[in-house]
Amino acid sequence: MTNNNKHNDCLNFASIDVAKGICRKTNSIIFIDSEVCGNFNEVPKCKNCSKFKNPNADNMGICTGLDKEYWTYGELMGLTCEGYEKK
Repeated sequence: MTNNNKHNDCLNFASIDVAKGICRKTNSIIFIDSEVCGNFNEVPKCKNCSKFKNPNADNMGICTGLDKEYWTYGELMGLTCEGYEKK
């Protein structure tokens, strides 16, 4: 677990609005930017994929895991991506 993870990077997080959500493990309200806990379970997002390359300041990078290379946003969910490979 790295220090740059947020609660919305966790499978246990359910958003309520742009600032907070509910932890599915503890049923408590948590703020997205607060420190993650020991129950952190990383969401498959492009930014967490080993095939996501050269992200810029806006978190746009290149997906190299499919037949062709594509520009993609790092926050894009990779739950159903056939090329996703956890870093």
